[in-house]
Amino acid sequence: MVTAPEKTKFLQAFNVLVILFWTSIPVFAQLESLDGRDGRNLTLGKFRPKPTLKVKQTLLERAQFPVVDVHTHFRHRLNHDLGKLDDYVQLMDKHNIAVCCSLDGKLGDTLDTHLEYVGTKYPDRFAVFANVDWRGEGDENDPSTWACHQPGFGEKTARQLQLAVGHGVCGLKLYKQFGLSYRNPDGSLITIDDPRWDPIWTACGQLGIPVIIHTADPIAFFHPIDETNERWEELFRHPEWSFPPNKYPSRESLLRARNRVIQRHPETTFIGAHMANSSEDLATVAEWLEKYPNLYIEIASRIGELGRQPYTARQFFLQYSNRILFGTDGPWPELRLTFYWRFLETYDEYFPYSEKEFPPQGFWRIYGISLPPRVLRQIYFENASRIIPGVRSKVANYRR
Repeated sequence: MVTAPEKTKFLQAFNVLVILFWTSIPVFAQLESLDGRDGRNLTLGKFRPKPTLKVKQTLLERAQFPVVDVHTHFRHRLNHDLGKLDDYVQLMDKHNIAVCCSLDGKLGDTLDTHLEYVGTKYPDRFAVFANVDWRGEGDENDPSTWACHQPGFGEKTARQLQLAVGHGVCGLKLYKQFGLSYRNPDGSLITIDDPRWDPIWTACGQLGIPVIIHTADPIAFFHPIDETNERWEELFRHPEWSFPPNKYPSRESLLRARNRVIQRHPETTFIGAHMANSSEDLATVAEWLEKYPNLYIEIASRIGELGRQPYTARQFFLQYSNRILFGTDGPWPELRLTFYWRFLETYDEYFPYSEKEFPPQGFWRIYGISLPPRVLRQIYFENASRIIPGVRSKVANYRR
C-alpha cells in the first residue's frame, strides 16, 4: 500500500510538473513562431533572404573555350547508368566541355568496368584516374587485415598502376580518408607521409601520371561548431564533416605531411584538389606553388570561397595561371555549371554559386573575376593537356 507521506510526495511532484508544463507553453509557442515575421525572432533554418540588388547579369550557357574538367565522379554520382551518361555528354556538348576526368576508377576488375562504362561509347570524352586499394580483401573493421599493412604493399600497388596505365588510366586520385579515416592495426591513423607509400608516388612519376590528392578539408570544418563558425549551418546539417582536435589530426599537420610527400618526390606531379584545400588562404597556396614546382591546383567546389574574394582571387589566377586546372566535383546540374562560367568569365556581382535554395558551402554569394582569354585557355584546357596523359589528343579530336 502507498503510505500517506509517499502519496503527499507524489502529489507535490505532480503539481510541479503541471506548473512547469503550463508555464512553458508560451516558450513552446514562441519557438514555433520564430519565423522572422512581424518583428519576431528568426531561426536560421527559416532564413531565405532575397537580394534586392539590381546589377548586371551575364547568363552564360557555354564556356568560351573547350574545357577539361579534371575533377568528376561518374561512378559515384551516376552509378554506371548508361542513360545518365548519354544525358551528361549532351550537356558537355552544350557547355563546351571537351573532356571529363573521372576520379573514381578504382583498381583491378572494378577499374576495367569503369573504363568500359565511360570509354566504350565516348573514348575521346573521358579520362580515368585509378585509386589505391588500401583495404583489399581485408575486414573493414579490422585494419590488421588490410592489404596496405602487408609486406610489399607499396611495390605491389606500383605494379598495379603500371598495368592500369597500360589499360588507359591517366592518373591517381587520393581521397580525404587518407589521413582522416584509414587506420593502422594499433588504431592510429595512417599518415600521409608514411615512407611505406613512397613506391606508389615514385611509380606515378616514372609512369608520367599525376596524383590528385584531397588532403584535409575547409578550415571551418576543423573549428568548433559554435556561434563563431561561419559555416555553422552546413555543419549543423552535416556534423560528420566536423574534425574536432580530440579525434583528428590538426588541419595544419595534415597539409604539412602532404607537402613533405610533394617535396620528397620532385619528379612526380601532384594536383592539390579543391585549391589544395586552402581556398580561404590564397597567400599560403601561393607560397606552396613557389616552393613546389611539381604542385598544381584545381578549383572544384571552391568557387564559393574564391568568389567572395574576387580581387585577391583574380590577382592569384593571373599570377599562377599556368598552375591552375578547371574542376567541378560533378557531374552537377546544368545551372551550377553556368555559375563556373560566370565566375571565371564575367564581372557579375553577387550571384549564387549553387543551384540549391540554401547555399551548401557558406551562406553568401559570389563575384566574377573576368579572366582574360589567355588565362582562360590555360585554366580551361591547356594546363590539363600538358600534365595529364592522353588529354591533349582528346581535346584536339573534340575541337576538330
